[in-house]
Amino acid sequence: RATGRLPEPPDLQNGVSPPWPFYAGGFLGPFGGGMLSSMLPELAHGLNTDTSTAGVAITAYLFPFAALMPLSGMLGARWGQARTVRRAYGLYALASVACALATAFGVFTLARAVQGAANAFTTPLLITMIADRVPPGRVGRSLGTYASMQAAGMAFAPFVGGLAAGVDYRLAFVVIALAAAALALATRTSQDTARARRGAPWRPLVNRRLGQACLVAFTVQFASTGIMLLSAMEASSRFGLTPASRGLVVATFGAAGLASGRLVGALADRFGMRRLGFAATVVLACSVTAAAWPPTPGVLVLCVGVAGVAATGGRVMTSTFALLSTPANRSTATALCLSTQFLGSAIAPVLLPVYTGSVVAAFGIAGGIAAAGALLTLHRPR
Repeated sequence: RATGRLPEPPDLQNGVSPPWPFYAGGFLGPFGGGMLSSMLPELAHGLNTDTSTAGVAITAYLFPFAALMPLSGMLGARWGQARTVRRAYGLYALASVACALATAFGVFTLARAVQGAANAFTTPLLITMIADRVPPGRVGRSLGTYASMQAAGMAFAPFVGGLAAGVDYRLAFVVIALAAAALALATRTSQDTARARRGAPWRPLVNRRLGQACLVAFTVQFASTGIMLLSAMEASSRFGLTPASRGLVVATFGAAGLASGRLVGALADRFGMRRLGFAATVVLACSVTAAAWPPTPGVLVLCVGVAGVAATGGRVMTSTFALLSTPANRSTATALCLSTQFLGSAIAPVLLPVYTGSVVAAFGIAGGIAAAGALLTLHRPR
């Protein structure tokens, strides 16, 4: 039964802290998923297709990424968490090389799908491995650091992808292949054998606390993706910004999350995860709604940045709720929560047709979903 505290694993007896590869892995996934957004014209030219068709490669990454996450906990329990992550990094590196060498769009899309599938077996297990290696009183700070690395991946992906595309878009895939290979070699933990032998039960996953974490994660991610999509539209239609300038507006979301992640986690440790999560989701709802009436580009950037900070707090809260919900199978609980979270990203583009009809309605729906998440955090399931 969940007690409200994370159990202390054996590593804490030796005072071990999470090593840098655990955090660096949080950067790689969002970076690999988002770097295509700024290189679509060059990608289309290199693969002899059009830009709209090239955009399918983004979906090809995200769908298996979200769909296969629940399996990561099962394989992590069978093989050992770090061993599973190392194998996923190796597969990710091979898929990245295939992307760099592909000359046909079908081959490239298949390689992107393999990238997404491999990443599905890193993110949830890394969160569990980090939580396993810190005292309960520092979980928020550690997960905040991980969330900031994810935000950094989101922020720098379009920028670095654009720089690579200016020379040769294939360079970006070579770089992430080398990064994944380095992380595969660097990821180690002494808990592999014990966890692989123990296994993990599935029945405890059916509980209200995990259901709450999944629902709130969905609302936070839906609102987060919504403001990034809609703010880019606003920057273009209302202020006439160039594509590069629109990219900077959206990048503010990730940059703000990067700068604030560790502080947000520390505040959660000090004042309580539920209080911090409620405040974060309320601020997210307000900032998303306010972005519908920006009088200047600066105000729009401010709304996006505040939303980035608030969304980081929301992700720290939902990851912690998922970990606490099922002590007997924390890695799978985290995977289910993250899978639902990224489902919010997949559904958020439905706001674009709404935006065409009414700007206020589109931002209002995204903000309302975040407000629903705030109300959900107030409930304390048994």
